[in-house]
Amino acid sequence: MLVRCAEKFGGVVYPPVYFPHADYNEGKPELCAADRGWKVIALRSLFQQLKKTGFRVIIGVSGHNILTQIELINEALKPVVADGTAAGIGLWEVTLSQCEDSGTDHAAKWETSNMLAVYPDLVDLSALGAGALALDVKPPDGIGGLDPRKHASAEVGRRNIELAADAIGKKARELLASLPPQHRNFGLKKLSPEYWWLI
Repeated sequence: MLVRCAEKFGGVVYPPVYFPHADYNEGKPELCAADRGWKVIALRSLFQQLKKTGFRVIIGVSGHNILTQIELINEALKPVVADGTAAGIGLWEVTLSQCEDSGTDHAAKWETSNMLAVYPDLVDLSALGAGALALDVKPPDGIGGLDPRKHASAEVGRRNIELAADAIGKKARELLASLPPQHRNFGLKKLSPEYWWLI
């Protein structure tokens, strides 16, 4: 989705940043606070480097649709955008496009459709068999949403990806337009070797 967005609207897709799941330290408040703290610091540092490199709009997308991840992104962005020379937001990939033709789930209709659209060779729906599935994210199936055997298709995935990419791209343009005119251009005159150390 993000690659498609960058292809259509411009921009750069940063490689994924992986963190342990939100409930990794569940039941241990002191570990949860420390865990949250280092994540915010890591993201803030990344966002500050992107801004220093010259980027003016930073959109952090949670690929796992966990509200606490989006909160972390937005918390990390606050000091980076506070001076008004950059703008940013944290969101799910379909926060801005969610509708009948755009959604998300857990290994069900939407995620399977996205994979069928982009990496069809990695999808084997026959592995699910023909019997009933537990569609509540619980073991043994781990599927949450509509049965992918009945509802997933490459076409559904292509439409979902396009809608999400368009919505994120439009939001990026909106954020860029919200900046003072002198801060709407890439922050460096050119990306030449003397600046490579910033990246």
